[in-house]
Amino acid sequence: MYTIGAMSKATGVKVPTIRYYEEIGLLAEPGRNSGNQRRYDQAGMDALGFIKHARDLGFALDDIRALMGLDGQLGDDCAEADQIARSQLENVRDRIAKLEQLATELERISHLCDGGNGGCCKVLTALGDHSQCAGDHG
Repeated sequence: MYTIGAMSKATGVKVPTIRYYEEIGLLAEPGRNSGNQRRYDQAGMDALGFIKHARDLGFALDDIRALMGLDGQLGDDCAEADQIARSQLENVRDRIAKLEQLATELERISHLCDGGNGGCCKVLTALGDHSQCAGDHG
């Protein structure tokens, strides 16, 4: 049996987050000892590890809930898990493309600066006037 602190330490998930996962039904509420402290079993630890790994990969809580509801057998469950994972991959690729656009624009803006050698700051001017941007990044 694990305390909430031990679960937190073992998984790197903060205690308030573990409580939140319980509150929203993503993590089953554990039993309690005579002192009314939470006591998790190995299934709770495994579930929290699954949630943590999925969150690290950027999955939304609703997707994690759906994945946790699958039994892991080949067939329909496997197809649904694959669809959720492919959707997440597409989301990640979209974010990467957006970040690359942001990096390009930030690099362009940073090269406007002449190091503060008089005049007005071109970086601040560019940040204050979106029409000066080379592309859409909003």
